[in-house]
Amino acid sequence: MTSYRTVVSPAISRAIAKLGEDVSRARRRRRLTRASLAERSGVSVSTLKRLEGGDGSVALENFARILQVLGEIDRLADLLDSGTDELGIVLMDEQLPKRVRQRRSSGAL
Repeated sequence: MTSYRTVVSPAISRAIAKLGEDVSRARRRRRLTRASLAERSGVSVSTLKRLEGGDGSVALENFARILQVLGEIDRLADLLDSGTDELGIVLMDEQLPKRVRQRRSSGAL
């Protein structure tokens, strides 16, 4: 069986590494050991260590569990809020009609 590994862009690698560093910093600021955060999150210590080390293969659910224990789960929920998606709003506005016509009534009441 052949295993395919995709090439990850440097921007993605940097973002994931920063995410791991931020989780590590948040854990240490709360004076939590890896073992205690892992236990409270329901993940293994090795998974937490991989996440803090910038391993992009850590499951999103595990990341969410850790954020919940750190008290930051709302930030994940708001990550790509459609109400603040500036590019999406611009793209939608480009497709708006130039004018809106009044619909004809059928004449029946």
